[in-house]
Formats: sequence, structure tokens, C-alpha cells
Amino acid sequence: MEMRINNGIAPAMPPGGGAPRGFQTESKEVQPDRLFAEDRIELHIGGVTLQLVAAPGETDDQLYVWYPEGRVIFSGDNLYKSWPNLYAIRGTPYRDVKKWSDAVNMMLGENPEFLVPGHTRAISGADQVAGVLAAYRDGIRHVFDKTIEGINLGMTPDELVEYAKLPESLAGHPYLQPYYGHPDWAVRSIFTGYLGWFDGNPTNLHRYSTKDHARRVASLAGGVDRLLEEADSALNEGDAQWAAELCDYLLALGEHEIHAMLIKSSALESLGRNSANALARNYYLTVAQELRRSAEKKDD
Repeated sequence: MEMRINNGIAPAMPPGGGAPRGFQTESKEVQPDRLFAEDRIELHIGGVTLQLVAAPGETDDQLYVWYPEGRVIFSGDNLYKSWPNLYAIRGTPYRDVKKWSDAVNMMLGENPEFLVPGHTRAISGADQVAGVLAAYRDGIRHVFDKTIEGINLGMTPDELVEYAKLPESLAGHPYLQPYYGHPDWAVRSIFTGYLGWFDGNPTNLHRYSTKDHARRVASLAGGVDRLLEEADSALNEGDAQWAAELCDYLLALGEHEIHAMLIKSSALESLGRNSANALARNYYLTVAQELRRSAEKKDD
């Protein structure tokens, strides 16, 4: 089974329409011919004055482009119509969440009338642009501030995810929906970025290996056959997350592998179908396909 879901936060459509596919280009890599280290530089091109402004966020070298005469701001990837990808689940160095919030506040300070994001549609009208930028800034700041506050109260990452929820005034904003990034991932990233992997619970200083832990859970459950039954039952009852977790124990032990792969694949497909987040959905469905293929190979 082959599926093409999307590229990032939008469907990938080829030029001229047709079935979605990956973006293609014939052009060769072009190296920049001008570098700058200042916070802001001004360029004059074809009678148009543009300002390039350093705005660390999604990357340390992120910038926005300000066209003062037309009051147009090009935000790059520091703003788009989704909760920002403050942490990428594919794995990245720490993205400085506080600086990202500060960068959005800088854009707000330009008082733009038009905003052109790197992705999703442009926004017109000074009040509309200001409202979106303020909500984006406040959403990021809230999650950052509450996470740091919770850290100082001794909370673990799991506890912080529940503690640092957006307030109702922001949670419903159309530009803060978790279609691409997710607040929960941001909270965990902030914790790791400031404190590292240890969550403060001494039980976790020297945990059992995955296989040893699975062996003990299987014994507690009444054996691997019982684990398989429970995983199958959880899937049939619609508890896809629990089904996937139980299958992980079986796969770690190398027991009932084919059946566990198929149950987990179905569980991940269910989680993917019910996920509004594009990145999570893609990850669920991709791993589900890989598990089915592996199960088929083992069954040959």
C-alpha cells in the first residue's frame, strides 16, 4: 500500500494539477553571493528598498524581509497558519523558543499592513496582521514561561505537558492549531534544551533495558500470550495507543512478532487517521507501512 500524504503543512501538488507528488526541480544549487552578520541591513534593488532583519527562530540564521514603503513583511518560516514547529520530531538541535517569540515580537513592532509567510496564505490589513502576530507571540511565550515555571516547581516533562496548556483565549486561535508543530512537543523540547534528558526521578537514572523491562511486564501480565490478547483486545476496543504500547513489549521480546507487527500497524493507522497534525500523521502512517512490509517478509 502506497500513500502520499503531504509535504509539511500542505498537500504537495505538481505544476498543472494532477496527483500530489514531491517537489522537483532541474536547477542546480545556488550559493549565496552576499553574507551579513549585522542585525539589520538595507538593500536597494531596482528602486525598491528592502531590509533584511536577523530573527532567530526555526533556525539560528532565520531572517525576515521588511519592505517599509509598502509596509509588507515576509516572515520566512517563523510564522505560518499552524502552531509553530518549535521542535521537529525528525530530530534537530534545540530551537530557541524564547528567541522565536522575540522574533515574532520584532515583526509586530514593524507595524506591517501585509504579512507574507513562507507557507500558507498572506494576511492583509494592519489590525488583522497585528492580531495574528500578537497571538503567535503570546502563544509561544505562554508555553515557554509556563514550562520554565513548572521546571522551577520540580515538574517532570510528562507533568509539564499538562501544566503548560494554552489558555482558552489562545487555544482556539486559527493560527495556533497543532497542524504542523505541537505545544506538547515544544514543552518537552524546552525541558531538554534547559535541563537535558534526566527528568529528576531517580528511578530513571539506571533503567532496565527495553527487553528486560518488557520481560517483567509480560510476567506481570501473565505471559506473552496474555500480552498479545490484551493488545488485540485494545485494538478492537478502539484504544490504539495502548495496543501499540503493548505490541512494543512483544516486539522487544521477539515474541509473536508477525502478529504484533500487524496489530501495531493497524493501531498506528488508526492514530494517524485521527491526528490533525501532519507530521505525526505522516510518522504514524509511514511506520505502519514499514511494519506491514516487515511482517509480510517474515511470513514468506
